Amino acid sequence: MIIESRAFARAGLVGNPSDGYFGKTISVSIKNFGAHIQLFRTPELVFQPAEADLSTYKSIYHLRDQLALTGYAGGIPLLKATTKRFLEYADSTNQKLSNHVFTVRYHTSIPRQVGMAGSSAIVTAMLKALMQFYQVDIPLHILPTLALSVEADELGITAGLQDRVIQAYEGCVFMDFEKEHLQANGFGLYQPLPVANLPKMYIAYMLQLGKVSGKVLNEVRSKFEKGEPQTLSTLQSIAGLAAQGRDAILAKDHAMLAQLINQNFDYRAQIMQISPSNQLMIDTARACGASASFTGSGGAIIGSYTTDRMLEHLFIALKGIGAKVVKPYFS
Repeated sequence: MIIESRAFARAGLVGNPSDGYFGKTISVSIKNFGAHIQLFRTPELVFQPAEADLSTYKSIYHLRDQLALTGYAGGIPLLKATTKRFLEYADSTNQKLSNHVFTVRYHTSIPRQVGMAGSSAIVTAMLKALMQFYQVDIPLHILPTLALSVEADELGITAGLQDRVIQAYEGCVFMDFEKEHLQANGFGLYQPLPVANLPKMYIAYMLQLGKVSGKVLNEVRSKFEKGEPQTLSTLQSIAGLAAQGRDAILAKDHAMLAQLINQNFDYRAQIMQISPSNQLMIDTARACGASASFTGSGGAIIGSYTTDRMLEHLFIALKGIGAKVVKPYFS
């Protein structure tokens, strides 16, 4: 029997990136793109490589382009680290694993390194597959914390809980990472919100803008740990947008949500450097009348629009600067 599991791309709607700094955020699960795991019993434990893990290239230029897109590691280290942390979790909760082992292969359609949580999707999908294979229970609110530990503790990647929460819960989720609760329990307060209340939305991305998100977040992390006043104040303001965003979604106040999405990016630009190409995407979308903010660390944007004519303008204008536009599928 082949076990199959999936975890989908993530887009931060408002509150990003305060999730890693005891803030609040709202994210949506983008089912247009996902990581797919296939796992089946075999005599030996085998991690099958995907394209990102291969070491054969057509030319030195192909090597350069592939590294820019996927980085040096590929997905195999994520699968191995996930398996190790899963075993440690089972041991810590007195859930004994069988002696069976498996072969696992993965595939991802999530655009790499453009802020749609491609790495955490592989980890989350792998955890779901391991839970089925070994019949181990991991409570839903604990699953994101375990997924985060794979990258943060095993691989030294700077990240927050936001990506893993939405990939575990799916749909649209408001997350509160209040410091005392998070430190006492290891997880935040998670409130699913009705996807049907969201406005018309679009996503646009440019693969050539891809970058490793941990490198981007390290800049903010350094300022946060040093107690830099503007950074602390701005992150607090960004977190406040998420609380307002929850109220706007519950009230179906699409105009207010659009304002909050725009404000989120504007606050972010006060504490992070925005490349000219990323800024051009934002400006181009807003010139069409749509709201626009990053889905994550840059390379992709998300926003709302009001009419089909506006969406048509978005497709044309963003294509003109080399960006691809999709209508996200949430449910």
